[in-house]
Amino acid sequence: MTSRSKFKPSTALAVIIANMIGTGVFTSLGFQLIGIQSGFVILMLWIIGGITALCGALTYAELGSALPRSGGEYNFLSHIYHPVAGFTSGWISSTIGFSAPTALAAITFGSYLSAVFPFLSAQYLALALLAVMTIVHGSSRKNSGQIQQIFTLLKIFLILVFCLAGLLLVAEPQPVNFMPIAGDKSLILSSTFAISLIYVSYAYTGWNAATYISSELEHPQKSLSTILLSGTVIVTICYVLLNYVFLYTAPIDELVGKVEIGVISAQHVFGDGGAMIMGTVLSLLLISTVSAMTLAGPRVLQVIGEDFKVFEKLAVTNADGVPTRAIYFQSSIAAIFVLTSSFESILVFSGFALALNSFLAVAGIFVLRYKQPELERPYKTWLYPLPPLIYLAVTGWTLSYILIERQKEAGMSLGIIALGIIFYYFTTRSTLPTSK
Repeated sequence: MTSRSKFKPSTALAVIIANMIGTGVFTSLGFQLIGIQSGFVILMLWIIGGITALCGALTYAELGSALPRSGGEYNFLSHIYHPVAGFTSGWISSTIGFSAPTALAAITFGSYLSAVFPFLSAQYLALALLAVMTIVHGSSRKNSGQIQQIFTLLKIFLILVFCLAGLLLVAEPQPVNFMPIAGDKSLILSSTFAISLIYVSYAYTGWNAATYISSELEHPQKSLSTILLSGTVIVTICYVLLNYVFLYTAPIDELVGKVEIGVISAQHVFGDGGAMIMGTVLSLLLISTVSAMTLAGPRVLQVIGEDFKVFEKLAVTNADGVPTRAIYFQSSIAAIFVLTSSFESILVFSGFALALNSFLAVAGIFVLRYKQPELERPYKTWLYPLPPLIYLAVTGWTLSYILIERQKEAGMSLGIIALGIIFYYFTTRSTLPTSK
């Protein structure tokens, strides 16, 4: 593949930002406020989530430079642990990791746009968006990259405009204390804080997106670390600023337990027309999210198809090297989610599996350094071993509370993981993964 046909670093950066800024930041504050009504603690949630994601990105930057192949966790876990670990990771990515959040973003897109234009069906709008993004990303890499960059720039611009308007135009700022007060320390150490990190973790999902297309990047061993770190820092700033504006503009009593946080905030900023404005803006923001996931996710399926003969059809590409069949397959699963599942049913069980996936990958940096100390590493994790240890501690703490407090959701995720392991051994009875 020539450098002219590869993705530019700016496209990979756009993929990370668009993957991360999706439904999570616009829907999760209401759930966090059920148990936490301190402005300082809420902002700490998002700051800690950002630091954790940054620590993960620092670790993935080394893994990606040492193992520069598309596929993300599938590539890492296959190489570090065993093909079954990589296959199960790819199974998670294809069934939960990309298809479910893609469907979630498409459903939210349809819901907000149908609220502005009631004569349009939310479900049909979601399916139409999936179809358009499938066609765009299944055509050529050039079109795919340009569309992604345009919509991501639009997303950042609209977020900054909304935040600026919220700070300058709100008639009556809310009396929220963003400085620490008595009781905040114990709240940060509580199970309520840990459970709230589930929602924050889901919102930050996507910081690793560039590793899914690393084989298609220009000079991945040099550029991947900068892309991962830059994307994570930009999104963290956007998230903290957005949540500050939400709390600054709208009464907490109106936000508690609500999904449509952005609409409520916009009503207080722009008046009666706020809901229509925010509905349209959020719809535009979510186009880039669906686009980014449609671009990145199928690359995992493509690599699985390259490694396992039974899935070789998923590795088929068009003349421009685009894995068209993998794109169609992922979009079909997302469409099934749109037609058969609710917003909540998709959200509640996907976070656990995704966090477990990245937990094992980050832990793999210790295994890889021990097993292959001579492996070329163009980038080494800054302040190693602190970043991976921080990521593992925070993510492990969150996972443990999901197991304790949300047993049904954790059980569903573990069940899907178990099915992946069973499917691996079933499919490898007659075929073994191709050695790379």
